[in-house]
Amino acid sequence: MVSKKKKKYSSGEGAQFMTRKAALKKLQLSLKDFRRICILKGIYPREPRNRKRAQKGQGGIKTLYHTKDIKFLLHEPIIWKLRELKVYQQRIRKARAMREYRKMRKYLRDYPEINIDHIVKERYPTFVDALRDLDDCLTLCFLFSTFPSLKRVPRDQSMLCRRLTVEFMHAVIAAKALRKVFVSVKGYYYQAELEGQTITWITPHHFSFQPQNKDEVDFKIMSTFVEFYTMMLGFVNFKLFHSLNLVYPPKLNASLSTDCELDLVDEQSYVSERIAALNMSLAKIEGANEAEELPDLDIFNAEDEDPQKLENAKLEAEKVKKLKTLFKGLKFFINREVPREPLVFIIRCFGGEVSWDRDLFVGATFDESDESISYQIVDRPNVDKQYLSRYYVQPQWVFDSVNTRNLLPINKYLMGAVLPPHLSPFVDETKDQVYMPPEERELNDPNFKPLDDDDQNELNAEKKKMSKEKKKAMAVTTGVPFKENPYQKQIEDKQAFRLREKLVRKKHRNLYKSMKAGREERRKEIWLLNKKRKLHDAKVIEEKKAQKQKQKLQAFEAATA
Repeated sequence: MVSKKKKKYSSGEGAQFMTRKAALKKLQLSLKDFRRICILKGIYPREPRNRKRAQKGQGGIKTLYHTKDIKFLLHEPIIWKLRELKVYQQRIRKARAMREYRKMRKYLRDYPEINIDHIVKERYPTFVDALRDLDDCLTLCFLFSTFPSLKRVPRDQSMLCRRLTVEFMHAVIAAKALRKVFVSVKGYYYQAELEGQTITWITPHHFSFQPQNKDEVDFKIMSTFVEFYTMMLGFVNFKLFHSLNLVYPPKLNASLSTDCELDLVDEQSYVSERIAALNMSLAKIEGANEAEELPDLDIFNAEDEDPQKLENAKLEAEKVKKLKTLFKGLKFFINREVPREPLVFIIRCFGGEVSWDRDLFVGATFDESDESISYQIVDRPNVDKQYLSRYYVQPQWVFDSVNTRNLLPINKYLMGAVLPPHLSPFVDETKDQVYMPPEERELNDPNFKPLDDDDQNELNAEKKKMSKEKKKAMAVTTGVPFKENPYQKQIEDKQAFRLREKLVRKKHRNLYKSMKAGREERRKEIWLLNKKRKLHDAKVIEEKKAQKQKQKLQAFEAATA
C-alpha cells in the first residue's frame, strides 16, 4: 500500500506554534480581551528556533504562541464571562443612546464581576510557589499604591494596593524578615526572607506631584496585571498573618480600607495615615501560641559535607539572629525633613521604637522632649535645640548599619558631616568578576587601609624610582644572549585555550558565546568603574590641595595684615 502523504507543517515547529491572529480566530475574542486573559493566565509569546518553519513559510516577524497554550485557554470559564460582559456593555451603550436611564442603571447594578480566585490557585498550587514569584507583584503593587486618581487607573485599585502593601509590611515587621536595604534614584530596594524564599522589591520615592499620564505607558495593561497581583497578594497576606498568629484582616486606619467613601482628600493625609498604620501594633489571635523561633542548625558528621560550608552556614545564622534585634531597646525620633516611611519600616523590623512630631503628622508615640530617645535622625546642617542624651545622625546611618549588620560608629554620619559612599548590598558573589570599591574592601578586610595623600605621593615616587631602574636595566651591556622567548608561555596558553574552545559541542556553542560575551561585558564595566573612581580620587586630591593653598594664603594675609 502507498502511504498517505503527510501535509506540510502538520508536525514539528509548524504545528507547535500559532500566530496571534490565528489564536484570536480560534478563541473568538477581541485583542483587548485576549491580552487580558493571557495576563491573568500567565501566557506569553514564545520565540521559536526556526521562525520560518514556525510561521508556516510566511515572511516577516509575527507574534507566536504555543498551540497547547491556546488550546488550554479554550476550557477557561473566564472566556464565557468576558462574552457576557461584552453583551452587558452593548446593552448599556444602547440604553444610553436611547436615553433609557432606568434600564442603564439596572444594567450597571447587575454588571457581572470576574472572579479569579481559581486562577491564583491554579498558577500557584503551594504557598512557596507564590512567595517565589512575589518580586514583580510587590514592585507593581507598591508603585500603584503611590498613584493618585489617574484616567485609566481606578481609584479603588490604588486604595486596595495601599491596604495590601501595608499589610505585607506589617507581616515583614512581625516576622523580622528584612535582610537588606538600599537607596537609589529609582527608589528603596528591600530584600526579605520568608519561608526560606528570598523576596526583593522596590518602593518608589513618594512625591507630591501627580505622575504624567503619558501615551508611552499603557496603564490599562498595567492595571490588568495589578488586578491579578492584588488577588495573589491577598492570599499571601492571609497565609502570612495566620502563620504569625495575627488577626486578619488587621484593623488599620479608615483611609486604608476600600469600603470608605472615596472623596477628594489631600494626598498628603493618605501618606501620613499610611505611615501611622506602620507604627501600630497588630492584634494577635486569642489563645494561640507564640510563633516558635527557628531552632539552631543541626550539624551531622557526614563525610560528603564540606566542614567549611557548615561553619559558614552557622556563622550566617548567628549573624541573622543578631540582625533581628539590631535596634532592640533603642528609640528613634525622625525630624520633619526626613522621609519617614522607609525609616519607620526598617527601624520597626529590627525591634526599635520610632516617633515624630505629633503636631505635624498623626501616629506619633512619644514627643521630642523624651529623654529616653537614643538617636534623632536629621537631614539638615544644624538644629536649634539639642539634647545631650541622644545622638544626632543622618538617615544613611540606619541603612548602612542594617547592611553591615552592626551599629556603625556615628562619627562619619553626624549632623552636617560629608557622608561616606552608600554601598549596595546586592552583590552577586557567585560571579568571578565583580567590582568592589575601596570602602567595601575596608569593611570586609580590617587590615585594608585606603591610600591617603602621603601614601599616594610615596606610591608615585616609588613608581618613578622603578621607571629609572628599568631605564638603567635597558642600557646596552655585553653579555650572553638568551634565546628563550619571554612570552612563550602566554602564547602556548592561548593556543591551548583555543583548542579547548574547538572541543565545545555545537549545541552548546551559542551558550558558550553568550557566557563569553557576558564575561567580557563585566570586564569592561569593571574597567570603566575603576577609571571613574581614579578620576574621582584625583579630583578630590586636587580639591584638597587647592583648599590647603587657600588656607595658607588666608593665614599669610592675616599674618601680614
